[in-house]
Amino acid sequence: MSDANVRIPEAARDRLAAIAAAEGLSLRAYLARLAETMLTPAERAEHAEQARAALKKWNGYAPTASEEDDLDSELDRRLARVTAR
Repeated sequence: MSDANVRIPEAARDRLAAIAAAEGLSLRAYLARLAETMLTPAERAEHAEQARAALKKWNGYAPTASEEDDLDSELDRRLARVTAR
């Protein structure tokens, strides 16, 4: 496997290195693990579609786009209230 160089601000590098060290990993190992576990936007969309299909099959739940927007807004409102504490 070949290595790649990535240029990021020093503060970001130092923060990532501290997080890695706290988990007992080198920065290189931490970033490799992060890359393996994070989903791309396309993968997240695919997982969301699979979840919607499973819910519809399981209990008939199939919200409209408008209902999804309303639910997203309600979740955002509740998260904002909790994080403001």
